Parts: sequence; structure tokens; C-alpha cells
Amino acid sequence: MLHAMYPLWSFIISVVLAQFVKPFLAMIRTKRFEPRLFFASGGMPSSHTAGVASLCMSVGIQESFNSPLFAVTLALGLIVSYDAANVRYYSGKNIQVTKQIIKDLKQDPEIDLIDPIYEEPLKDVLGHKYNEVFAGGIIGILCALVLSLF
Repeated sequence: MLHAMYPLWSFIISVVLAQFVKPFLAMIRTKRFEPRLFFASGGMPSSHTAGVASLCMSVGIQESFNSPLFAVTLALGLIVSYDAANVRYYSGKNIQVTKQIIKDLKQDPEIDLIDPIYEEPLKDVLGHKYNEVFAGGIIGILCALVLSLF
């Protein structure tokens, strides 16, 4: 019999695992190790998607894939994954454009940007590409399946 808190532990472990692999996957691509990626949002893989996929799968395993609770977690998981790949991704793109516009305006000597809002640090990466969401989903599902064996 599965532990009553199996879905929660599955969620937590999959999020931590997805966050843990981010700097190492980035290092393969960039040849630089960046520890800040342990805590960063965005990037490969999506820890948000890993968490909700793991939660959904573990609830399905524990409660049945025909249960109303599974339906709720599936709906939640789809919303979170859609948000990560679309809304949050394009918010990040808008921030990149905004930063470039501010940089360009600061180079124009006739424009004086005195409002402190222009000095606010903006975070570039918020969301995920589809492959990052997919990878997070795979991590979450596998985590739930492995944990169901214990």
C-alpha cells in the first residue's frame, strides 16, 4: 500500500530533481557551471511541469485514473504546463524587448530617463520552451512511477 502522502512527496522530489539537473544540463550546453540555476525559474527542464506531472501521475496511481481527484490534478497540470510554455514564456520575451528598448533609449542623449523604474532589474527568463515543458513532464511521470515502487 502506498503512503498517504505519496503524491506530495512525489511532487516535492520531482521539483527538487528537475531544479537539481538544470545547472548540469546548462553546463553541457554552455561549458560553464552556474550554481544560480539551482534556484532559477525557466530553463531545461521545467520544474513546474515536473511537479504537476508527478502529482497527477501519483494521484492516478493511488486513487485511480477514473477518480475525480485525478481529473482535478490533470486539469491543474495542463493549466500549469500551458502557462509555463505560453504565458510565462512570452512574458519573458516581452521583458527582453523592454530591456533592449530601455538600453537603446539610454544611448540617446536627448532622452533623459530619470524615473527609477528604468533602473529596476528585470529577470529575462520566466517561462519555458515546449521541449523544456515536455522534459519536465517526463521527469515528473518517471519520478511518480519510481516512487510508487516503494
